[in-house]
This record gives sequence, structure tokens and C-alpha cells, in this order.
Amino acid sequence: MPTEGDTAPSFTATRGTSDHEPFDLDDVLGDGPVVLAFFPGAFTPPCSNEMVALQAHLDDFEDAGATLLGVSADSPFSQGAFREEHGLEFDLVSDMAREAISAYDLEIDIGDIGLHGIANRAVYVLDDEGTVTFAWEADDPTNEPDYEAVLAAVESA
Repeated sequence: MPTEGDTAPSFTATRGTSDHEPFDLDDVLGDGPVVLAFFPGAFTPPCSNEMVALQAHLDDFEDAGATLLGVSADSPFSQGAFREEHGLEFDLVSDMAREAISAYDLEIDIGDIGLHGIANRAVYVLDDEGTVTFAWEADDPTNEPDYEAVLAAVESA
């Protein structure tokens, strides 16, 4: 897991829409802080709660010049439906190849519900150069981040 001061691993994936638009982390760096919010799976209660809470803070993130991105192993179609159901106005990134999940060392299994190779819940704030200025990983994937701490990290990035 990258820690504060590390250079964030770059990755490519697909934006969470039915258009399968490519995503490259390097393309969003340099335009203000980037918040990467990894989550285990769309449509699960803790993930829905987290993404809705991030949406509630979206204006604050945007006022600070930040780009907010949710990242999971869900398909772009699933993420698109998830965005629509919850009114999410920020991009979700589909990491079905698990390139980002592996690069950030976040891969977990939740065997009781048949999920394998998914992302643990984690949040990273990156500055313009791609340096990690805030890193949080859940001890338990049902835990949510301290949203005020994430926002404070964005404002100081």
C-alpha cells in the first residue's frame, strides 16, 4: 500500500459508463488534487453509503480543485447503473483487470459472499505531481473513511 510521500502507482482502466471510455491516471494529474476512493463493490450497503457520502461532499472537493474518482473491480455497466441509482456526479473507474487494485496492494476476498480479488476500501489523495499526501485503508471493508480528514487532506494538497 502506498503511504504518504510515495509516488502513487499509475494505472489504466475504464470509466464506469456503458461507453467503455479509457481512463489513465496520468491524464488527471496536474489539474489539482486527485482523490482515489477504492471500494469493494457497487450496490453493497457500505459502498453505497460511502459513495453517497462522497457525493454529499462533492462541492467541497470541487471548490478545492480536486477530482474525485471511485475505483472498483465492477464492470463499467454495473458502475454506470450504480452511479445512476445513487445520483453520483463524479466518475467511477472500472478496474476489472485489477491493475490499480494490485498496484495499490488492496486485493481482498470476502468469501462468505463470493467476492474474490476485489478492492479493500481505501482512500488516497494525490497532489499535482502524483505524490500521495493522504492514505487510509480500512481494517475492515465495512468501515468508512473519515470524510472530514479526506477533505482536509484535499484542501492542503
